[in-house]
Amino acid sequence: MLQPILSQLLLASMLFFVVASKPELSNAQDGDFSVSWAWSAKELESAKDSFWPQFRGPTGDGTAKPGANPPTTWSEKENVRWKTEIPGKAWSSPVAWGDTIWVTTASDNGLSMSAIALDRNSGAIRWNKEVFVNTETQKDFHAFNSYGSPTPVVDGKNFYVSFGAYGTAALNRESGEIVWQRRDIQCNHFRGSGSSPILYRNLLIYHMDGFDKQFVVALNKATGETVWSVDRDVDYGTEDGDIKKAFGTPQIIEVVVPGSTEKKTQLISTTSKAVLAYDPANGKELWRVRYAEFSSATRPLFDGSHIFLNTGFSKGKLIAIAAGGSGDITKTHVIWEAAKAIGSKPSPLLVGREFICTLDDRGVLTAMKRSSGDIVWQERLGGDFSSSPLLAGDRIYCFDEKGKSHVYSIDGKLIATNALDAGCLASPAVAGDDLIVRTRTAVYCIGNGK
Repeated sequence: MLQPILSQLLLASMLFFVVASKPELSNAQDGDFSVSWAWSAKELESAKDSFWPQFRGPTGDGTAKPGANPPTTWSEKENVRWKTEIPGKAWSSPVAWGDTIWVTTASDNGLSMSAIALDRNSGAIRWNKEVFVNTETQKDFHAFNSYGSPTPVVDGKNFYVSFGAYGTAALNRESGEIVWQRRDIQCNHFRGSGSSPILYRNLLIYHMDGFDKQFVVALNKATGETVWSVDRDVDYGTEDGDIKKAFGTPQIIEVVVPGSTEKKTQLISTTSKAVLAYDPANGKELWRVRYAEFSSATRPLFDGSHIFLNTGFSKGKLIAIAAGGSGDITKTHVIWEAAKAIGSKPSPLLVGREFICTLDDRGVLTAMKRSSGDIVWQERLGGDFSSSPLLAGDRIYCFDEKGKSHVYSIDGKLIATNALDAGCLASPAVAGDDLIVRTRTAVYCIGNGK
């Protein structure tokens, strides 16, 4: 494979990339939310070095906090602090806060849906709570998916789970007792659900892009009451509901208003055939970009000036969109598109200040220039991938569907390959210097010298 050496600037930029690229420490208008407009500084302090509260981490981009140093080698017998078998079948990713790890799971037939809390230090199950019991499931469920694919989200008080049309609930994170639940927010997921909920201030927001209906909903996180709900207004170009489905997770960004120093938050929400930006406080549409692909399944990235996202299936693309603008900005704000070796399921990574990495479903790892989409290096890993890659320091971690993992340097050099007994559909988390890895059968805590 062609593998040019990245410039020294890339290596140096890793030392301070979090300052320039992401809403890590937001100056929220009311001062209550310091991290991604969802968690307060006090909450962050309580989590200490184990803070991975949602899908793809604190800022939703798969990047570990500066200084995290997870291991590069492991096996079933090496560097495993603990391993806990998880019953059922679920592709949701683990989340971590302080001394607790949480996951969701579901029975293979979807009739039982549960949440589980694990001790961060030992892997012991602290509680296992059945949240929803179903007498039947939706038809035309895809065997590749699970009934527990959306990743939960946690704050300093509660643990929030979504199983799509089967229900959404808040649980007391310490006891597992149900605080509230909703089972009336419905769509026909057809192939199954996959969109993960996120927090914004006092709201719990998630996508419901189904075969029959497509909308975004925001609930009061304390009570479960609907604050706003907005139907997708997208020309899908077909009446085939399978094309209208999507699985992506939204992202909150902060954008400087053109011609001023004022900053506005936006909810970047991918769906089939388009990405839409909404005001997260009320669901008002701000802008949109149209594309040809459908069933987007990844989470967008933002580097402070550009939004990057995978467009979905049917030969998905990676597109770069200039922040700002209003209305339909397809022709004015799309800076570049890349179509070679772009994944449909794994979300991309921002690397340093100048590069973005994508992982193709068939195992091609590619680094591109953010400014142009030009390929800098590319490596073929082999295997099939659904799990999104992780960036920790100057290392990229990729986990395939059969148990093999690859660790690469940010300049495209292979550091290590490792194997576990089963593969990953879930994306990894980082707690301190440990990897929290969920395979098809178990959750692992992988740490150096264990």
